[in-house]
Amino acid sequence: MDTALEVLKWIGIALAAGFVGYFGRHLAMMIIDKISRKKPEPPPPEAPSSAPSSPSDVALAAQAKVDKKRAKAEAKRAKKEGKG
Repeated sequence: MDTALEVLKWIGIALAAGFVGYFGRHLAMMIIDKISRKKPEPPPPEAPSSAPSSPSDVALAAQAKVDKKRAKAEAKRAKKEGKG
């Protein structure tokens, strides 16, 4: 009978420790969230636009893109002819 009471006592202690540990952690996480929400986040820096602003810049960019594709296709064709 004495051992049964001892076992029940330790089971009760373990359950109480688990209860305190879980809700203590939960309370701590709530406090941390509340503190971190109070700090205002700075607005993200504005990124400079990389898009060309004038029509001539747009035409130059498009032409550069076409030239790059053409050079890539020529390199690919030359590589393929070298293997064949």
